[in-house]
Amino acid sequence: MSTTLCQVMGFLVASLGVGGSIMATAMDSWSTQDLYDNPVTAVFQYQGLWRSCVRQSSGFTECRPYFTILGLPAMFQAVRALMIVGIVLGILGLLVCIFALKCIRIGTMEDTAKANMTLTSGIMFIIAGLCAITGVSVFANMLVTNFWMSSTSMFQGMQNVQNRYTFGSALFVGWVAGGLALVGGIMMCLACKGLVPEESRYKAVSYNASGRNISYRTGPYKGGSGYEADPKARKGAGYEETPRSEDGRRPYPSKYDYV
Repeated sequence: MSTTLCQVMGFLVASLGVGGSIMATAMDSWSTQDLYDNPVTAVFQYQGLWRSCVRQSSGFTECRPYFTILGLPAMFQAVRALMIVGIVLGILGLLVCIFALKCIRIGTMEDTAKANMTLTSGIMFIIAGLCAITGVSVFANMLVTNFWMSSTSMFQGMQNVQNRYTFGSALFVGWVAGGLALVGGIMMCLACKGLVPEESRYKAVSYNASGRNISYRTGPYKGGSGYEADPKARKGAGYEETPRSEDGRRPYPSKYDYV
């Protein structure tokens, strides 16, 4: 029961993690404009992985996608790739985990096959969680670097600098989603041990004799023990022995004569 509960809980937690990764990747608020010491508050800018948006004080919002890939920084493209790889691995892990659930019986699938599938899905969830956490952390490091560079320029008296951006809500969603996927993958790996049958863990080896025990007689014949059945009873009820002559031989040959 504990193995099934651990497997189901790992599946649910990993599902939340994969769903959160998809949501974080699609969100536009990866970086938001820092309004500290900014007298102009009529326009608010925020950016995501796929487009940048501008929201006015009137409530009107306009978003424009990134039309080029070559013009984007290499680290920015790396973050995109990490999030996509994490989502793909997470979805594949969910599909494998559905068939590996112990509460679902498909045909004549053995527990050993379910254990292998559970371990595979757990590894996929762990890699997906690490990809999400790594991608969000790399983007956060980019924001921190640009933020302090902009702050240094402002303190040096340079007024015509670009807007400073800080952490958006998508970063926190990505961190939480990556952690959930990682925890779900660990739970699936722990549940794999309980799915392995006991007989496959400790296989007993049985040794059989290579041949039959053969007893060899030491004499030309075996002596009677005195308890043997009557020959007439062995030959049948209608058996009658042929009369013999005075020299001990039968007058005519019989099928029971032995030379």
